[in-house]
Amino acid sequence: MLELTFTGEVVEWRGPAPHHFVAVPEDLAAEIAEIASAVTYGWGCIPATVRMGATSVTTSIFPKDGGYLVPLKVALRRPEGVGLGDVVTLTVEIAEP
Repeated sequence: MLELTFTGEVVEWRGPAPHHFVAVPEDLAAEIAEIASAVTYGWGCIPATVRMGATSVTTSIFPKDGGYLVPLKVALRRPEGVGLGDVVTLTVEIAEP
């Protein structure tokens, strides 16, 4: 298992519906890229478990501009009281095949 812990700002990406994300730092994104082809289920999306504070959710991280974005589901943000612009610490776990 690859486990990464990092801190980043919650940002919004406006697609068909607004979504909240935290960008994976470049050095850690490189670690993900090393195993990406073995763990992706398509379009470069990678299944992961994301922990913030006492809350944990299953989701998928997304490739974006040579890096990765971690989506922050409502089920993760609401219990932790997190909003846009907040700086949060995340632990992302990716199961290796």
